Amino acid sequence: MSATQTRYAVVGAGHGGKAMAAHLALSGFQVTLYNRTEAHIAAIRARGGIQLTFADGQGVEGFGALHKVTSDLGEALAEAEIVMVVVPASAHRSIACAAAPHLHDGQIVVLNPGRTCGAIEFAHVLREHGCTADVTLAEAETFIYASRSDGPAQARIFRVKDAVPLAALPATRTRHVLDALAPAYPQFIDGQNVLHTSLNNMGAIFHPALTLLNAGRIESTHGDYQFYIEGVTPSVARVLEVMDRERVTVAAALGIRAITAVEWLQLAYDAHGSNLNEAIHNNPGYYGIKAPANLEHRYIFEDVPMSLVPIAALGRQYGVQVAAMDAIIRLACIVHRTDYWRTGRTLDKLGLQGLSVSELNAYVNDGVLP
Repeated sequence: MSATQTRYAVVGAGHGGKAMAAHLALSGFQVTLYNRTEAHIAAIRARGGIQLTFADGQGVEGFGALHKVTSDLGEALAEAEIVMVVVPASAHRSIACAAAPHLHDGQIVVLNPGRTCGAIEFAHVLREHGCTADVTLAEAETFIYASRSDGPAQARIFRVKDAVPLAALPATRTRHVLDALAPAYPQFIDGQNVLHTSLNNMGAIFHPALTLLNAGRIESTHGDYQFYIEGVTPSVARVLEVMDRERVTVAAALGIRAITAVEWLQLAYDAHGSNLNEAIHNNPGYYGIKAPANLEHRYIFEDVPMSLVPIAALGRQYGVQVAAMDAIIRLACIVHRTDYWRTGRTLDKLGLQGLSVSELNAYVNDGVLP
């Protein structure tokens, strides 16, 4: 599969999807861009593509001409060999439902990113909807770009991450996915399996608790303060540390050695400290990042149901105490007047209810369900 032959579909025309579609097009790939809401892609369709700039001037800039721009998912998937899903994790289920009748043998579907158990949920929904196509599902641990939309048909990329773990479901297909993506994205590396990529989801630890524990400050200042540098105090950091220990313990119960938040800060930012509070404040990458303007933010409505709930649910099933996670989930339910345990990725929605640890690992590694 050469660069000029590979046909991509990018699902989602938000900040990330527009950047990805333009970057792929400028790199020589055939790209179809899909978005459910026609009005959001009208300008892109009219222009025939997206104008891309790089904040540091280091990437390939210019006009990324797209093969197709459509609000018809069937049309978007018809020619695609690789489908890059770039939507909030809360939309993964609806995309899987809509895509089920249109997927065909040999396609690769990558969730960018999967958050926690995204590929597992996507696979379960496809089975529920009778999809029999031999499709390879994969998820990235995080989104490869730091990007934003600069206008209706404009996108800006601030940074392309150097290395992003990715895993297929089952893990025996990971190498196939990495090889297929390599001409466009050599930055993707072997993430071992989807439990590794799911349980190393640092947004689950940093985003919801830090937002909720600063709720008064966010609402009184409309987010006019530094989210990490001023929002993380010694007491807040202790809550994050306990949640992080719970996450690592859940992973250990599944036979996985997850990295700690302190280790992640060292790897990702070369930020060091004797504890999480010090490491966060020693991270120059966090300086200048403002807080959300209000509490109706994806740090809660996406990261709680799609990241925290499945980690806590796995903990409950396999005998791990997750009291701090439960407390943050409960606070989010109260603040948003929503039952995130009902709307989130619970084990029954993932098809994992009642599986033993060995059965779960057999599924994610070899694709074998009992």
